[in-house]
Amino acid sequence: MKSSLSRALFVSGATVGALLIGAGAASAHVVVSAPDAAQGGYSVLTFRVPTESDTASTSSVKVTLPGLNSARTQPVPGWTSTVEKDSADLAVSVTWTANPGSEVGPGQFQQFLLSAGPLPEQETVSFPATQTYTDGEVVDWNEPMTEDGSEPELPAPTLTLAAAGSDAHGSAHTETTAASQASTSSEDNTARWLAGVGLVLGAVGAGLGIGATIRARRS
Repeated sequence: MKSSLSRALFVSGATVGALLIGAGAASAHVVVSAPDAAQGGYSVLTFRVPTESDTASTSSVKVTLPGLNSARTQPVPGWTSTVEKDSADLAVSVTWTANPGSEVGPGQFQQFLLSAGPLPEQETVSFPATQTYTDGEVVDWNEPMTEDGSEPELPAPTLTLAAAGSDAHGSAHTETTAASQASTSSEDNTARWLAGVGLVLGAVGAGLGIGATIRARRS
C-alpha cells in the first residue's frame, strides 16, 4: 500500500516538474504583446526579451517591422535605439543596443516598447527578432507556427490583431444601455401601479361618499 502511494506521489511530482520546466522554457522566448492592437490601428507594442544563456548577456535585439508609417521607441536606460526605414520612408526594423554594463544578464529580461502603426489589416502579424549575446552567439526568432499548431523551437514574436473598427468598450456600452432600459421599465411599472392604486382609492372614496349621502336622506 505504502509502495503504491510512494510511486503515485513520485509520478505526480515528476509530471508537475515537467510541466513547470516546459512553462519556463516557453516563457523564455522573445514575445510581443499589445492588448489593444487592432487591424489598421496604432498601438504600443511591448517586446519582452529574456536572456536564455547561463554564461553570456543579451547585448542587442533587432526586430523586423512590416513596413510601418510610424515607429517610435521609448527610451530604455543604458540602451540606444535605431529605426531603419526603406526608400518609401516606411519603418522596416528597429534595433536596441546596450551600452557597456547595461546588457541583460543571465536569468534576467528586458522590455522594449514601440509606438507603431498603422498595423497591417490581417488577423496576425509577426515580428521576427534577432537576439545577440556578448559571447557572439546570435539567435534568430523567426520560425512560423507549424501546420498542426504546435510551437516551433524558435518562434517569431506574433501578435493577434482585433478586427478593424472594433470597440473595446462595446460590452460596457451594452450593459449601460440594458441597465437604462431596465430602469425605465421599472419606473413605468411603478407609475402604472401607483395609478392603479389611485383609481381604487378614488372608487372607494366615491362609494363612501354615495353611501353617506343615502344615509343622510334616510335620516
